[in-house]
Amino acid sequence: MWGTSHTVPSAARSPRGAPSGPAPSPETEPPGVGQNGRVSSSAFSFTLGKRLRETAPVAAEARVEANGGGFQGRTGTISTPHGEIKTPAFIAVGTKATVKAVLPESVAELGAQAVLANAYHLYLQPGPDILDEAGGLGKFMNWSGPTFTDSGGFQVMSLGAGFKKVINMNADGTTHATGADDDVAPGKERLAHIDDDGVWFKSHLNGDKHRFSPEISMQVQHKIGADIMFAFDELTTLMNSRGYQEMSLERTRLWALRCLAEHERLTKERAGKPYQALFGVLQGAQYEDLRRKAARDLGAMDFDGFGLGGAFEKENLGTIVRWCTEELPENKPRHLLGISEPDDIFTAIENGADTFDCVSPTRVARNSAFYTPYGRKNLSNSKFKKDFGPLVDGCDCYTCTNYTRAYIQHLFKSNEMVSHTLISIHNERFTVKLVDDARLAIEDGSFFDFKAEVLGKYYSA
Repeated sequence: MWGTSHTVPSAARSPRGAPSGPAPSPETEPPGVGQNGRVSSSAFSFTLGKRLRETAPVAAEARVEANGGGFQGRTGTISTPHGEIKTPAFIAVGTKATVKAVLPESVAELGAQAVLANAYHLYLQPGPDILDEAGGLGKFMNWSGPTFTDSGGFQVMSLGAGFKKVINMNADGTTHATGADDDVAPGKERLAHIDDDGVWFKSHLNGDKHRFSPEISMQVQHKIGADIMFAFDELTTLMNSRGYQEMSLERTRLWALRCLAEHERLTKERAGKPYQALFGVLQGAQYEDLRRKAARDLGAMDFDGFGLGGAFEKENLGTIVRWCTEELPENKPRHLLGISEPDDIFTAIENGADTFDCVSPTRVARNSAFYTPYGRKNLSNSKFKKDFGPLVDGCDCYTCTNYTRAYIQHLFKSNEMVSHTLISIHNERFTVKLVDDARLAIEDGSFFDFKAEVLGKYYSA
């Protein structure tokens, strides 16, 4: 089922054009079902490429001093029914079946290999039945490459506690109806209520009451039709007590088993559809024993890959990722949910994350912020009013090859929405290319030199 090798096809350092991969081979049986009616995932695979510790060896004492353990980074190839993903890879976020302000054609041109949509938002609007009838997420949004959907668990929990698009990670500005385990944003009511079977929640759009369970999440995601989806899990924060973290971890483990069972049932029932891979999600917050337990428990299950989720303090990101990847099977991909800062990207890669996603490139673009090799800058600054150069000299993105800082600043100051589009294209390209170059640096043995050069410039200010 899983092939491994120590070579991976080379890729251009600055990929252009739409994601491409081999067309799915003709099936002698209905896709997704193999002999004797058992579920077959032959349309999905991960091929291991080169290991960082082999291509760019670092002295053992340096590894321990830097991170407390050996580096887990590697390259690889994820094969899906809609194409390949060369890893490590940054996955562009298309929350509501769109990368905000950017056409799918532009997302492909800037080199993104895949997009990730949000099951919670698509469930509420337009509804999974619409996407199913349209032929799935990719056809619905005119994206021909691989697609991901998360389970909706993050949004149910974070929006349900009144924290909007982020989950609370500290004790400041919170109220505790029943202590830290029931943390609610100030002035907000709790919209999500969890039990062992699932979660009741109110829509943030109109207040309607809905139910998510492992089975419902699988049903919703199967209808959305992404190539890779995630098991339904309970998101906790760093504020939750140790006792609650333990209880939640067991709940997520039991939900993972239910997700697998429902996934198998739906794959058989929908045998004419392309196979959808299912990733288990690891929780455990800041506790090493809980993270390792989650990795061992889910790693022993028949998942196609794994998501590293939950609360991460920035300074402990690499250590927590390493705890997980040291326990997980090496022949399955790992996705780290929600990071995009350059230092976090390198930390995630060297500790074994294969793919990751974040809304930050387009979110900051809507506030006129753009990425450069020397840090993030804000285009609303008056010094750019007469600056007729590109956002970044030498950048090959559509925006930088066609428009000036002065013009885009004018658009932003005039509240013209196309400013969001132009800056978003640049920011996505910057992030995608950074990860692509890191992948190639692993392959040619220059990863640590490349990391030092990039971070030295980016944080020089």
